[in-house]
Amino acid sequence: MDLSAIALQGLVQGQVQLERAATRLAGAGAGSPDGASLDTADLSAEVVALMSAKTQYSANLSTLRTADQLQKNVLEVMA
Repeated sequence: MDLSAIALQGLVQGQVQLERAATRLAGAGAGSPDGASLDTADLSAEVVALMSAKTQYSANLSTLRTADQLQKNVLEVMA
């Protein structure tokens, strides 16, 4: 089990989640040429998605740091 690879994949997933929520928020209320609103966004759902992405990113970053520290400790023991 490679903790670094798992953490990096989690970072990518958090980034994708963040980008999707940001795109939905940025496109909300965009008008069409005839003046009609094309899309709306559920602000509470998007804020939850942004907070979830932040938490996911933070947790995976901590996992990556821990994996790095474990590798350093293993190398020190082997030396």
